[in-house]
Amino acid sequence: MKIKTHAKFLILGVITGLLLSACMSGYQTRLKSSVVDYLYPHESDTKIQPSVPVLKIPLNVGIAFVPEQTDARRGNYGLWASKPGVGVLSEATKEEILQKVADNFRDLDYVDEIEVIPSAYLTPGGGFSNLEQIRTMYGIDVIALVSYDQIQFTDEGMLSFTYWTIIGAYVVAGEKNDTQTMLDTAVYDIESKKMLLRAPGTSMIKGSSTIVNLSEELRKDSLEGIEEATTQMISNLGAQLEKLKEKIKRKPETVKIVKSVNTTGATGGGGSGGGGGAVTGLEILTMLSFLLLAQVRNRRG
Repeated sequence: MKIKTHAKFLILGVITGLLLSACMSGYQTRLKSSVVDYLYPHESDTKIQPSVPVLKIPLNVGIAFVPEQTDARRGNYGLWASKPGVGVLSEATKEEILQKVADNFRDLDYVDEIEVIPSAYLTPGGGFSNLEQIRTMYGIDVIALVSYDQIQFTDEGMLSFTYWTIIGAYVVAGEKNDTQTMLDTAVYDIESKKMLLRAPGTSMIKGSSTIVNLSEELRKDSLEGIEEATTQMISNLGAQLEKLKEKIKRKPETVKIVKSVNTTGATGGGGSGGGGGAVTGLEILTMLSFLLLAQVRNRRG
């Protein structure tokens, strides 16, 4: 009898140990795109010295997501994705976020055009040479680079032992999920390579799921985290744009402002400084008059 009792306790101890080890087990994955990795892909690139920005008002602004890191060795895909690269943000989600960022620039009196740049035009590790290409293609002066970093943790809770039954796997939320998200907008003057401002947004989502619907819940938490972080980032972006205006007023030596002149000769935008002008209609008529007068004199001569 004692042997049987000891055997029962031994078996119970083994089962308890297995359950505790299962409860302590966990795993994580990460979705990430980085402004630093995009602009400074090589160690030597960090030695680039930005110059004083010269902003020609009104500005033409571009907005784009920096490329993701989709190296499978870095685990850059969601727990809910079937293979590397699938878990990154969809182009539709990116477009929605970029439009929200663009709305912050449209009401600024010193901004003329807003261009949303497709992700395909940004090369991984393209650096400032890639930005120069985009500057030429779209005629932009300043670009807002959006990046994100999302980590999802999944741990098996105390109720995970119910997975040993088919019903438990379907109805008991034994998986504990944490989703940490950060979105960041960094605004650069392309010519000077100077960052003008940055605006981050963060989110923390805590959830639970059954083992069967784990991928579905993680996908939902991922999108919810992106949405919350976007809302906070947009709020911070508006505040940072106001701070930039105040900084330029307080320290005009940090950013030079140059007014552009339109075809009617009227200056556009705000700030101090001078700029070149365009030929007016009156000047064109005057030059034509001189040309006609010269032709008449030549004929008489």
